[in-house]
Amino acid sequence: MPRAPEETMRRLLDLMLAKDMDAVADLWAEDGTAEFPFAAGASPRRLVGREAVRGYLAGFPEVYDVREVSAITVHHTERPDTVVVEYHATGRSVRTGDPYRMDYIVVITVQDGLITRFRDYWNPLANATAAGALPELLNSLRSGAVR
Repeated sequence: MPRAPEETMRRLLDLMLAKDMDAVADLWAEDGTAEFPFAAGASPRRLVGREAVRGYLAGFPEVYDVREVSAITVHHTERPDTVVVEYHATGRSVRTGDPYRMDYIVVITVQDGLITRFRDYWNPLANATAAGALPELLNSLRSGAVR
């Protein structure tokens, strides 16, 4: 039975906590997209297709040890296939051992139980800090490499 967008997002977060990146990618439609409007530096701004999402997520557990997702707020839209989800994630950076804290806002569209569009608005500075890649991000910003 197809999942509603809110249920799909909650499933995605549970799978992220379980570090099952293949199962997370399997939530995408074959041609679904993932967009990261605030991405900077080497981070992609858009992925097209389930396999592109799978490749993007493959190394996530080696960078971030997300241990808790809290403060989940779901905003329903006029479209029954789309919700806006706010949440807070905490854990630690695998590379640096430092705490990982990130606030997210995601706009997720689901059809037939699969994600067709996922827009993730995250903080590139907090992301780079947690990944141990802040110097590289700052250098890319200085060189004008922002996309």
